[in-house]
Amino acid sequence: MSVGWTQVALAGVWGGLVAVERKAFLQAMFSRPLVSATVMGLLLNDVPSGLFVGMLLELFHLGTANLGASLPDNDTLSATGTSAAAATMAAATGAGSTPALWSLAVLLFVGLGRVGQRVDRGLERYSARLARKAMASAEAGQLTRAMQQNLWGMWPHFVLFGAMTASCALAGFFIGPLLERMPLPLLRGLAWAYPAMASVAASLAAKGSHARRAPVYAGVGAAVVTGVVVLLTTLRGCS
Repeated sequence: MSVGWTQVALAGVWGGLVAVERKAFLQAMFSRPLVSATVMGLLLNDVPSGLFVGMLLELFHLGTANLGASLPDNDTLSATGTSAAAATMAAATGAGSTPALWSLAVLLFVGLGRVGQRVDRGLERYSARLARKAMASAEAGQLTRAMQQNLWGMWPHFVLFGAMTASCALAGFFIGPLLERMPLPLLRGLAWAYPAMASVAASLAAKGSHARRAPVYAGVGAAVVTGVVVLLTTLRGCS
């Protein structure tokens, strides 16, 4: 088994960049799961894995918000880590991306959202201290120093989240060969787990929207997602 270190490095850089974008710079929605995971797939030459993982996690985390002292799960780390692992798992197997692979990646790495939440809490305290120092420097007329302190506050986000995303990509290269050894019934179960998880995610998204007809939207969304995945699985099996 050969590890694609270029892919690991690309995953780490993109994971770090969107972590910074999410908290401290631009905040132009590049850090949303659908966008960050799809771009991750593009960088790692596996757009399907990035797109389908991102779509599921976008639905799952839709409606979460940073309200006051309440920090939600870090949906960005969940998306970048899971999509990076899925892409490198597919590269390690050489068989391309499949619903079974997406399901396994989600089941193994979706918990990164909670890990990222804890890291966010620690970094919030660090950033608050730097912000107070930057404010004091600005009030003292040291504008250059204040700017440097603000910029320094972004680096921990880039380094920590980039390292965690790169670790997920590296783990994918080791998990991929294990996927090939799984019995066929288990792989089929994992393949059907993806539309099932997408259905649950669609229901959660509709409930979080507080729409008047949320159950209807959830049912339609779940049916569409399930239908698309079934169609793609059938076409893949016929080819």
